[in-house]
Amino acid sequence: MLSRTAPVVLGNAMATMSTTKRPGAPLIALLCAATTALVGGSASGALAQEKLQKLSAGQIRARIAGMELTDEVHWRELYGRSGTVTSTSMGRKRTGKWRVEKDQLCIEFEKEPPANCYEVWMAGKKVELRRQGLLPLQGVVEQPTGRK
Repeated sequence: MLSRTAPVVLGNAMATMSTTKRPGAPLIALLCAATTALVGGSASGALAQEKLQKLSAGQIRARIAGMELTDEVHWRELYGRSGTVTSTSMGRKRTGKWRVEKDQLCIEFEKEPPANCYEVWMAGKKVELRRQGLLPLQGVVEQPTGRK
């Protein structure tokens, strides 16, 4: 059986693709090259990302007041400058109050006391709300969209 190799370039990754007369061999080689490109690309992209930093009370107020936090799919919360919060999650709408206490964002929805307080970690638009014993709530901060 004759076997030759040909270079395949995808993104920043290069692999060789065998032209051996085996069914599916070129496809398998191409998929391996694509996987290498994706893994290599995401690793180098991760290094270029900003590191999340914990915000102080003043930074929380400056970055959250008048803005919207969202995961861009399932939920969004509008933090009014007056201390009101409006949340829409999976079609359910809730309202309440927000405040900053001891370098934490505290949110209390009507009919759901007491307030839950979170450390706020940000890098650019990316945000994580962290609370002891729970996985972080991840999203982005953006100008209000007016979507309901």
